Amino acid sequence: MTAPLVVVGDALLDIDLDGTSTRDCPDAPGAPVVDLATERARPGGAALAALLAAGHGHRPVVLLTALGDDPAAHRLADLLRDRVTLHPLPLRGGTPVKTRVLDRGRPVARVDTGDGRAAPLPLDAAIADLLGSAHAILVADYGRGVAAHPGIRHLLTARPYDTLLVWDPHPRGPAPVPGADLVTPNTAEAHAVTGHDDPDRAARALRTWWSAHAVAVTRGPRGALLHTGRATTHHAPPSAPVSGRPDTCGAGDMFAAAATTALADGRDLPDAITHAVATASRYIGTAVADRPAAGTTTKAAPSVPPPAAPTTTTTDGYALADRVRRDGGRIVATGGCFDLLHPGHLALLHAARARGDVLVVCLNSDRSVTRLKGPTRPLTGATDRAALLTALSCVDAVIEFDEPDPCAVLDRLRPHVWVKGGDHDPDHMPETPIVRAYGGTVETVPRIPGHSTSRLAELSAAH
Repeated sequence: MTAPLVVVGDALLDIDLDGTSTRDCPDAPGAPVVDLATERARPGGAALAALLAAGHGHRPVVLLTALGDDPAAHRLADLLRDRVTLHPLPLRGGTPVKTRVLDRGRPVARVDTGDGRAAPLPLDAAIADLLGSAHAILVADYGRGVAAHPGIRHLLTARPYDTLLVWDPHPRGPAPVPGADLVTPNTAEAHAVTGHDDPDRAARALRTWWSAHAVAVTRGPRGALLHTGRATTHHAPPSAPVSGRPDTCGAGDMFAAAATTALADGRDLPDAITHAVATASRYIGTAVADRPAAGTTTKAAPSVPPPAAPTTTTTDGYALADRVRRDGGRIVATGGCFDLLHPGHLALLHAARARGDVLVVCLNSDRSVTRLKGPTRPLTGATDRAALLTALSCVDAVIEFDEPDPCAVLDRLRPHVWVKGGDHDPDHMPETPIVRAYGGTVETVPRIPGHSTSRLAELSAAH
């Protein structure tokens, strides 16, 4: 079994309430009234770091966190399901929830609830086995007790010498354990600990105080500064400037996750930091609603007109997958003729979309359908079939192919999950070797009995 990447830290639930504000509150001038359009829930804190790490490569990710038994915790667990393995610790109090109110993507207020902290109880033997067998460990500290747990700090200090340890600190959290391979404070955190305004001086001081092998101070739009104990310091500028007023929520988690996975893959420190800066820059340059880690979206009262359904071409589908993969998201694909959409198709598409952040449908061309189904098919042309599919909220892109099977598309698209109906046997599908060869998974979902395009065509002909 492949050794996992273990993320240790405090999990939060992040909720964004987005809408449009055109007026202020009459009894509180200056306070905007936001007409709610959507609610988006996503993992936050260490849970977001784990989800983003899971999107970088094929190594399994385990999240060691304190988790309660309340609706917020259950919702958080659902958002991580099938992507990150949870290893829960006891939580005293309610699950921390960070709720932001946004006006067309721009935060205007935030409400925090949940006072939960990790209970400092004895650890079971499974946690020692988990940390002892990890290929790499990322501590995503959010100051709620997991990184301060005496038992966990002992295990982190005593980890095997070849286990990578990256520590993303928090102002309310403890100092990293001695010997961390990389510590990633931001400028404000480095200043709060050292009092130095110069990030280079702060990085050098922190490396000594924390007995770390390297310290990377993240500097927002100016990239990051890496100090490894040598006379020179490595500066990693952003790959491209981010225009407008970007939402930086989650950028630190993306930086830490990208740096950890890059180091775990064998990159050296300067290269890993440069890669992490570029990855975080792309992440904050993406609209909040389009970020792959955004989780589920629930539409509220239609106070904002919904966007028109996108027109997606083959190039768009590949480009979408490339962007989502770079940003740490999970790509799901399914395929078929989809000739006369019926409830069975809809069930398959919704089930597939629930397994990731985007769904790409591989659609048989007209010639491909004719070869498979006979000279009377398709009943609907490929252009119309693609238009119907992209009009569905669960479909993000359509890629048309002319071959008998989508193997060539999958070899290029490389989705994390390939989904088919339950009447298919994964071990006898031509796509399975392609998907499994690059580390993807093949899943099936049960069919709804009584629904098929062929049956609909027969009934139509009979009448």
